[in-house]
Amino acid sequence: MARLRLTTCALFLLLTSAAIAGSTVENVRIWTENNKTRVVLDLSQTVQHSIFTLRGPDRLVIDLKDSRFAKTLTSMPTGTGAVRSIRSAIRADGQLRVVLDLNTAVRSRTFTAGPNATYGDRLVIDLQRAGSLAPVKTASEEYRPGRDIVIAVDAGHGGHDPGSSGRRAKEKDIVLSVSKELAKRINAEPGMRAVLIRDRDVFISLKDRVNIAQRHDADLFISVHADGFRDTRANGASVFALNLDRADRVARETLSRRDKETVKVGDVVLNDKDPVLASVLYDLSQNAAMSASNDVGTRVSRQLSRVAKMHSHKVREKSLAVLTSAEVPSILVETGFITNPGEEKKLRDRAYQGRLANAILAGVREYFYTNPPPDTQIAMDLKRQPAKQVRYVVARGDTVSEIAERYNVRAADIRRANKLSSDKIRVGQTLSIPIFAGG
Repeated sequence: MARLRLTTCALFLLLTSAAIAGSTVENVRIWTENNKTRVVLDLSQTVQHSIFTLRGPDRLVIDLKDSRFAKTLTSMPTGTGAVRSIRSAIRADGQLRVVLDLNTAVRSRTFTAGPNATYGDRLVIDLQRAGSLAPVKTASEEYRPGRDIVIAVDAGHGGHDPGSSGRRAKEKDIVLSVSKELAKRINAEPGMRAVLIRDRDVFISLKDRVNIAQRHDADLFISVHADGFRDTRANGASVFALNLDRADRVARETLSRRDKETVKVGDVVLNDKDPVLASVLYDLSQNAAMSASNDVGTRVSRQLSRVAKMHSHKVREKSLAVLTSAEVPSILVETGFITNPGEEKKLRDRAYQGRLANAILAGVREYFYTNPPPDTQIAMDLKRQPAKQVRYVVARGDTVSEIAERYNVRAADIRRANKLSSDKIRVGQTLSIPIFAGG
C-alpha cells in the first residue's frame, strides 16, 4: 500500500498552555517581510494546541482544542509568501484544524502572545524557507505523529467530457459535487486526508488521474460517477473493482516498458530485476491491491445500500483504466442513474449527496479501521488500550461528539469501541465508553 511520508524535518510542538473550553478564533492575519511569512491567529482566550508539518504536498497543520471560528470570520485571507492558501475543518474529535498549504518546505517557529493595547491572546506562526534557519529538532527526536491515511477522490469526466446527461444535469457536475462532499467529510475524520483529483470543471486524462493519486501516495483511490442508460427505467447504485483480465493486460503492458522507462512497485524499481522476478513482484502487488479493492468495495456497497437503491449489491468487476494501479486499491462508485428522472432528482439534491458521501465514508472508515497501514495514526490509536470501559445509555438529544466531549475521549474512540460505522445512535442504546489512562 502506498505510503505518505512525513518530512524528516517535521516539527511537532505540544504547547502546555491550559486549555479553556470555548475559545474562539476572532481573526486570521498573514503577511510577508524579509523573506519571512507570519501567520497570526487572534484568539478570544488561550487554548491548548498542537502544530506539525507534512510533506507531499507541503503543509503546516494546527489543531486547536475546543475551538471554533467566530461567526464574523467568514473567509480566510489570501495566501502570501510561503503560504499558498489557508483552509480549516472541525474534526470529529471536536478540535479545530487549520491547515496552511505551503508553496515550499519551511521551518517554523511558534509562540503565544498575551493581550496588549491592540490585540488579545494570539498564536503566532513564523515560517521561513527550509535551510535558511538554524537546525531544529526532527520529528524522530521530539515527537513523530502517525501519518494520515490518504484517500484520492476522483470526480469522473469534466471539461469537454460531460459524461452521461439527464434532463437537467450533467454527470460531470453531479459527481464533482458529491466528490467535494466526500472530501470534506474525509478531511474532518481523524487520521484521514482527502486529495481531490479535480476540484473544478476541467478535463484530466485517465492516466493523469492515476498518476496524481500516486504522487500523493494515496492509500485508496475512489472514482465517483453517475450511470447512464438508454432505458430511463434503469436505476440503482453500484460499486466496481478491476477485473482480472484487464489487470493481466495492464501488467504485461507495464512490464514491457522496462527498457524505455522506470517501472516501480511502491519504492521498488523493477528495471534491474530478472524478468521473472519483476513479474512476480508486480503480480504480488497487483493481487494485493485487487484483494483490498474488493474488500473496501464490499464495505462501501453495504453502506450505500442503507441510503440508496442498489443496481447490484455485489462488487462488480469492470475493465476501467482508472482502476489499474498495481499500488493503490481502487474502486469506482456509480451513485445512480442520471438518465432515470427520479434518480436524477435525488442526485441533484445536496442533502442526498451528503448522505451518499456519508455512506461511502462509512465503508472506507470500516475498511481502514480493520486494515490500517502500520505507520498511520489510526494504526497507532488502535494499539492503545483503554484503562476502563464505562457503560452509557443514550438519551434523547445525545450525539456521539457530545458524549465524547463529556467523557474527554474522541468520537472515533467511541465509534471503534462500539463498532459504529457512522455517528448514528438511538435513544436507549447502550454504548461502551473507553477511558484511557491520563484521559
